[in-house]
Amino acid sequence: MLTVVSFSLCPFVQRVTAALEARNIPYKVDFISLKNKPDWFLEMSPNAQVPVVITNEGTALFESEAIVEFINEEYGPLQSRISNEQKAIERAWSYQGTKLYLAQCRTMSAKDRESFEQRGKPLMTALSKVEEQLSGDTKYFSSDQISNVDIAWMPLLYRADLVAQHTKHDFLQQFPKVKKWKDSLVKTSIAEKSVSSDFFQKFKDFYLTNTYISGYEAQQSAHCCAESC
Repeated sequence: MLTVVSFSLCPFVQRVTAALEARNIPYKVDFISLKNKPDWFLEMSPNAQVPVVITNEGTALFESEAIVEFINEEYGPLQSRISNEQKAIERAWSYQGTKLYLAQCRTMSAKDRESFEQRGKPLMTALSKVEEQLSGDTKYFSSDQISNVDIAWMPLLYRADLVAQHTKHDFLQQFPKVKKWKDSLVKTSIAEKSVSSDFFQKFKDFYLTNTYISGYEAQQSAHCCAESC
């Protein structure tokens, strides 16, 4: 059985576990502390980062992009009979999604409005681009069949969904096609299955406590009152 070495809040790890969940591939997860990384982990991970996947043969794979490619080759693609051009397009859009993981994390952890808006600019720009790309006629990115690009964007869209549910801020408010896409992905339950059982509590403690978005409702009300006065 595959072993995924993980930090529970890492979106790069979720990309890997979601790719496994989408294919119903069994795996187990070993969680580590990023503040106190064990020696055995440092020995197998050249970049000292998660995720690391230990294969059935005992080989340690690192970098989420390489791991997802391994899963594709070893267990088969999620989509079949697509052109090389479409593969390249989806690979590029997958890369665009993963580039936003850290931008979203930095935005969610902002302590004040100015930092929140400044950090969120790359995220909002990218969301506007994918809004233009989506047709709105399919459940997922390019069809009614889930694909690698859906898996790549899933961690980001899942976190946006949690923020919208538990605060008064919706990253996707301006992007109806992206929101529809997000809703379709959430309904698969892959996102929920691909995180730890205590994921939301840890997410709440880290991003929805003592951050700008945690007090979004009150801050927005005060701001609106100030403007109306």
